[in-house]
Order: sequence, then structure tokens, then C-alpha cells
Amino acid sequence: MIQTIKAIILDFQETTLETGVPRRLSIETVHGKATVCIGVRRSGKSTTMFQIIQRLLDSGLPRENILYLNFFDDRLHDLHQDNLAMISEAYYSLFPEKKNTETVHCFFDEIQGVTGWEPFVDRLMRTEKCEVYLTGSSAGMLSKEIATQMRGRALSWEIFPFSFREFLDWKGIECVGALSTKKRLLVQKAFAEYWETGGFPEVVGLVRNLRIKTHQEYFHAILFRDLVERHDISHPKALTDLAHWLVDHATSLYSVNCLTGYLQLLGHKTPKSSVSEYLEWFEDAYFFFSVRIFDASLARSNTNPKKVYCIDHALVTSVSSGILINSGHLLENLVFATLRRLHAEICYYKTRNSRAVDFIVPVRGRAPMLVQVCESLAEPKTRKRETMALGEAMTELGLRTGTIVTQNEDELIDVNAGTIEVVPVWRFLLDLPDSMP
Repeated sequence: MIQTIKAIILDFQETTLETGVPRRLSIETVHGKATVCIGVRRSGKSTTMFQIIQRLLDSGLPRENILYLNFFDDRLHDLHQDNLAMISEAYYSLFPEKKNTETVHCFFDEIQGVTGWEPFVDRLMRTEKCEVYLTGSSAGMLSKEIATQMRGRALSWEIFPFSFREFLDWKGIECVGALSTKKRLLVQKAFAEYWETGGFPEVVGLVRNLRIKTHQEYFHAILFRDLVERHDISHPKALTDLAHWLVDHATSLYSVNCLTGYLQLLGHKTPKSSVSEYLEWFEDAYFFFSVRIFDASLARSNTNPKKVYCIDHALVTSVSSGILINSGHLLENLVFATLRRLHAEICYYKTRNSRAVDFIVPVRGRAPMLVQVCESLAEPKTRKRETMALGEAMTELGLRTGTIVTQNEDELIDVNAGTIEVVPVWRFLLDLPDSMP
């Protein structure tokens, strides 16, 4: 086994790195802590690692000071908790002069595939002169688990599919400052493509049938590798049926009682407690997200219905039955996914008159954002409904501004509480920061 690990280490020394599009996420390392990239499967975690490696090489680090292993490599199948020490043994037998004299940067891709990896990484950081970088999908590398397993010796960074700005980077379209008419038209055309393809890096640029097929494979891989296998679910059909319901009802309200009843109608003997667990696992997998109502009382917030969103609006299009999902739902899902990459805590708001606002987003050091999503305000009844809900929420929360995201409309609306800015979605996405301070 040591000879196999040596061969893999040496193979990497000769590999040309596929670094892809630089991600707009500033991953900072802290000495003594593992740097962990987590996120939904196929979101670009491995490529992000290669980008970090390339930056280290560009700074002058010798290639030999990089130890990279991808634990999806079938040659590493026999590695387990009792023999993980062979990794460091193999590396230092190749480069003995590095031991205890030079810092070795260890990159372990999808290490959660090895049971009992945590003590090995912890020991490596304590006893060797190493900086450690890890990636993992939700199959065992969730941030809350790392915090427990690594005893505070890790910093986690979330990796999402491409944002719109990252998509523009892939297209080679630079957007800095005010846009000329030509640049604005280019951006709008690019958004139309982003609207169709979504943000998963592998599907960008694929023709429609291949994109749909790839999305569907992601859907099944996440279900069976990140949920069924990981949690040892003996009857996966209930989980699959629940996933299909959630994708068909993206942006809709749900309750655990409702979902339990639905599965029982299909013939599943799934208890309410299992449905709650499934929903938690979906969120842990960065696949589906639940958004609760904004309420100072956590008990009331948890007992009210929640809204469900998917990681990627285009994946919804590729997987859903198409009966219940429309472009308005997809627009709301896109806005949620964009906000979620910046803010972990997002709620929906209901006014005292029971009018709904899609998102209230807490912003550190500033007043919260109120965001309503509406495909178009052209219909007078729709305009009245959306502006009244947002205006009431602004009044109740003491906010002077609110935002309505539309497909194409752009205006300012004065209400009693202040000003509502109506913005086209492409501009809303561009105006958001790449990351929060």
C-alpha cells in the first residue's frame, strides 16, 4: 500500500493543474487550523483546491512540498483508520529532507470516504510541520461535524455553484463600475444563459439535453451517496419521493405534518420524526434549504410552516415534473440561492395583516434587507399586492428601504415608510458583494 501511495504522490508532482475559473471567495488560512472547503457535490471544491495549490506554487513553494491525495481514487480504497499513517510515511520516505524542516501543505480531497480520518488529520497537524486542507461533500464533512471532530482545529468555507459574477468571469465579461450600453447588453445576454444553465461548473456551456442529464445525475448522486449511503437508510424510496416533492414545490410553504401525510398517502410508513431528519439531512447536504418565518420567538418560528428552496434553480428545471414550477418560482429560488451564499440566516416575513415578504436578511452592522421577488409588476393587482406587503413590513420593522427583484423592471416607488427600489434580477445579482466582511 505504501508503494501505491508513493506512486500517487509522484503522479501528482507531474500533473498539470486544471484550475478553472478563479472563484470569488477569499479563502484565508490560519496556522494550526485545517482549511476545509465544504458544499454540495460538484460545486467546484476540488478545483478550488487546485487554485490554492497554484497560488502556493506561484509564490515560490517547491512542488515537492505539496502532498495531494484524492480519496475517490480507487487505489486508496483499502485505506482506513488503522493505516492512514502510511500517508505521511510514504511522503517522508520520498522526501526525508522535508521532515521537521520545511512546511508541507497536505491536500486531502474527499477524505470523508475514509472512516476515522479525523484523528489522523488532528495528529498530523500536531506532530508534523504541516498545513492541512480538506474538501468534502456532505457525506461526512459538514461544518458542524468538523467543529466537533476536529475540536476547534478547523475553519470551514462554503463552496456554492457559480454566482452570476463567476459565470461572467467564465464568459470573460468584466464588469467594473458603470456599464456602457454595449456592456449592459452583453451582461443581459449572459444572464439569459445563466438563467438557463444555472451555476454548476460542469454544466456551464453544455447543450440542453446534456445539461438536463447531468443535473439529473447530480440529483441521484446526492440522494444516494450523500444521504442514503451516509445515513444507512434502509428504505430509500420514501426519501426519493420526498426529494421529488420538494423540487416540485420549490419556494412553497410546507409543514412536517403535511409531508408525513403525503408520504403515507404514497404507502410509506414514514414517521414524522424521520421526515424531520430527512429535511435536516437535505440541508446538511447543501441540497434543499428550509426558511422559517421571522419571529423573535424561536418556538413560534419553528412551529410555523417553512419555505423550501433548492441549491440551483436550473437543477429544479431539469429534475422537476414541470407541473407546479413556473418562472416566478425559479426567479425566487435564484434570488434565495444568491443570498444564501452570503448569509446563513434568511427568513421570510409576514406582516400583522398577513401579507408576505419573501426574504428578510440580517446584515452584520447594518439594518436588515427586505427583499421581495416578483417576475413583473405590470399587472396593477400584482403591483399593489407586492408594494403593500413590502411597505407594511418596512413600517413594522422601522426600515426606510426595501427591494423588489423583477425580471426586467427598474424604478423607484415611494411608500409611506420610505422608498422601494425595483431592480432587474441581473443588476441585483451584480450589486451584491462577493462575500460578507
